[in-house]
Amino acid sequence: MKKIQIINGPNLNLLGAREPSVYGNKPFETYLEEMRAAYPQCEISYFQSNIEGEMINKIHETGFSFDGIILNAGAYTHTSIALHDAIKAVTTPVVEIHISNVHARETFRHQSLLSAACKGVILGFGMDSYRLALESFLQT
Repeated sequence: MKKIQIINGPNLNLLGAREPSVYGNKPFETYLEEMRAAYPQCEISYFQSNIEGEMINKIHETGFSFDGIILNAGAYTHTSIALHDAIKAVTTPVVEIHISNVHARETFRHQSLLSAACKGVILGFGMDSYRLALESFLQT
């Protein structure tokens, strides 16, 4: 059984309520249950924090024993060298995901400080970005 860790960053606890025109109107917990039902061959763990250090701690905690980390770092994507370094420090591959197409949004969202440290990047497919990232771990 593949062990997959999903880590969501700041403000993603508000999915379903926050800017539904950008992020949709489904709470993440509902989507997570659908993913778990669709992928019984995977143990999917979930963690969300608005605090950068807690996200780093979760990467350290799971980054040597899980088969993959799906990371939606939210706004920290564009600011966090510390998350970049945490990703590089572990052996578990990380896929960076975004619900929206960040390149179609504000200019400050166009640069990721995390992408170079990640196995890959998936963006712009709504909540389905998580599923696509999970599928990438099943291919290896």
